[in-house]
Amino acid sequence: NMLGCNFEVVSKYADAGLELPMRKTEYSAGYDLVAAEDTVIPSYYNMMEETLERLTVEIAKDQYLSLETMAELTKQADFRPTLVSTGMKCKLAPGTYLELSVRSSTPLKYWVMLANGVGIIDADYYNNESNEEEIFLQMVNFSPFNIMIKKGEAIGQGIIKPYLTTDNDNHGGKRNGGFGSTTITK
Repeated sequence: NMLGCNFEVVSKYADAGLELPMRKTEYSAGYDLVAAEDTVIPSYYNMMEETLERLTVEIAKDQYLSLETMAELTKQADFRPTLVSTGMKCKLAPGTYLELSVRSSTPLKYWVMLANGVGIIDADYYNNESNEEEIFLQMVNFSPFNIMIKKGEAIGQGIIKPYLTTDNDNHGGKRNGGFGSTTITK
């Protein structure tokens, strides 16, 4: 590839026998991403019941919460999407990013979707100190049953895409943080 983009296995899974993501056909846009280990994705319905039982505050159904309050409740109740590890990282060329999505059949067959709709892996996430840029899929299971994703099962896809910036682009600096907690230095 003349862009210099490559998938690599993260060191945590170096001896796990994982194969690098591949496109199924010559004209497939996405590289299939598989689970690096068996992972249970709990039913959203079951998670909701358990979460409401763990909350220590009363919240009226017509009450609006701030993002800060919701983040605190999420932390308190340990209520969040399931992170499914792919055991992979991706070295990306400048001007590109890796877009993560579920395979098109996943919601239709299994009721499983990405919590963030589409994941974005930036080029400066690669070999980041906090987690080596391990690629995770944030999964939510909307079926009424807990689902076991087995190691090696294809659950998502990654598409390498170019992006543009504005003429008056004024980026914030360099990345220091990892997954969902980017900190910037100038």
